[in-house]
Amino acid sequence: MISLAYPWVLLLALLPLLLGNRKRQSVPVDAPVIPVGHWLSGMPGVSSRGRSTPLWRQLLLLLAWLCLVVALARPQHVGEEIQMPVTGRDLMLVVDISPSMDEQDMVLQGRSINRLQAVKRVLDDFIDQREGDRLGLILFGTEPYVQAPLTFDRETVRTLLFEAGLGMAGRATAIGDAIGLSVKRLRERPQEQRVVILLTDGANTAGQVSPDKATEIAQAAGVRLYTIGIGADTMIQRGLLGSRRVNPSRDLDEELLTRMAEQTGGRYFRARSLPELEMIYDSINQLEPIEQEGQFYRPVTELYAWPAGMAAGLWLLLIALRLASNRYQENTATEAGHG
Repeated sequence: MISLAYPWVLLLALLPLLLGNRKRQSVPVDAPVIPVGHWLSGMPGVSSRGRSTPLWRQLLLLLAWLCLVVALARPQHVGEEIQMPVTGRDLMLVVDISPSMDEQDMVLQGRSINRLQAVKRVLDDFIDQREGDRLGLILFGTEPYVQAPLTFDRETVRTLLFEAGLGMAGRATAIGDAIGLSVKRLRERPQEQRVVILLTDGANTAGQVSPDKATEIAQAAGVRLYTIGIGADTMIQRGLLGSRRVNPSRDLDEELLTRMAEQTGGRYFRARSLPELEMIYDSINQLEPIEQEGQFYRPVTELYAWPAGMAAGLWLLLIALRLASNRYQENTATEAGHG
């Protein structure tokens, strides 16, 4: 279907007729005589040695004007109505940045990196894939704080994540307070979209709200918790007296994280290595999007360039013909003078 964005502009098509009628009704006056070759010779009120504009030139001018008016009216091709479902969730990423996240039990390309570095690397890809979601970022240690409020600006969330440093929020681990703050930020959103992804490597050692109480609050608010416990099961620790095998995740409270997730309809994941952590976020990334109220739109293709191009082409043609005519008349006059 072809439509006009500004149909009232078509009234300008009558302008040449109105001006022509007004000119016929006006009292004739003497006009200055200007050589035909002058560029003003075709303007109203200026004669060109008594010669009138040819009919074909008047028609071309009128056609160019009409094309310009149509272009100004902005013709568009409007397609069939399409329903586009709005999908997405509100995802609050909650990341432990206590000093224990400095444990270098993750391996990347043959070299050891700490847990926070691994989390940043994996979340970088995860954030990039969550197009259409509103993402927020909460960092916690002894106390939680909002690093990035819920936003569609994924690049800002990514930047603020990479600016996070170990120990910025204290040396303890307040899991309950972090969940409580997440629920507070999500409770104004539609219930079906409230998701928290908590990552930690320890147990709750600080805070005013216990993890179990925070889980009850989350459950009552319809917030689904996905919990991730990060840290290797074993690693070789070298010391002055030799090497020994230790468990760097001995403080991880898997029972608590499992209970929190299951109570809210989520799931607990265990990340013992960087590949496992990547697989976990890939699994979470497959969460079925929630389909909200559909939006309708019609694809629109702008067509104004065609009449505008025709108008420009006609005017260029008229200018070329005018210049050719003037040059021909000048050459004829010159030859007659020499004769």
